[in-house]
Amino acid sequence: MESPRPPIVVIKDLNKSYRRGSQIIPVLNNISFDIDDGEFLALMGPSGSGKSTLLNLIAGIDKPDSGAISVGGIDITSLSEAELARWRASNVGFIFQFYNLIPVLTAFENIELPLLLTPLSRKERREHVEMALHMVNLSDRMDHYPGQLSGGQQQRVAIARAIVPDPAILVADEPTGDLDKVSARDILELMERLVHELGKTIIMVTHDPRAAEKAHVVRNLDKGVLNNVHT
Repeated sequence: MESPRPPIVVIKDLNKSYRRGSQIIPVLNNISFDIDDGEFLALMGPSGSGKSTLLNLIAGIDKPDSGAISVGGIDITSLSEAELARWRASNVGFIFQFYNLIPVLTAFENIELPLLLTPLSRKERREHVEMALHMVNLSDRMDHYPGQLSGGQQQRVAIARAIVPDPAILVADEPTGDLDKVSARDILELMERLVHELGKTIIMVTHDPRAAEKAHVVRNLDKGVLNNVHT
């Protein structure tokens, strides 16, 4: 029998606050939990509860005041800024609410961007991009610019860009927040496929209970404290 895989993310005693003038605003209070490899996790909670802060800490965009975050066995809280930048480039795929596509680049060129930082040849980059386009069902739109695509199509391009370097984790901040109901459903079904077919680990911040229903695990944050867990 196969032994269980260790968690891909281990969070221990995490604390984070921000300074506003002379005032210190606590955001996350003593957070500890694990995320399994291949898990689809939804982080929910009211605005200001610390969801996006927690997501940014896991993605190595921000650093905690205290505590530790390990991703794939690497303690990212101990890395320097330069080491973190290199780590993010190869280990984290980002999916944003507003796509963050570059309007003067085609879908193909937007997806290729993360690969320009790698030693892959031009031919290898093209193969990776074409595979990602196929995964998001946009092979016939590769030469279109973002302005020629619907919101749902733009988000699929953004997802292809996120998965093309084959990152360890995908972090998604309100990925359906700017989409109509049908497009949102399509994006969530695509994210489910990434988990089931590619074994991706997805950490998603959402306000939408319908989006959270697609996740394997739902964790609730309220005033910086991690509350009940639904599976």
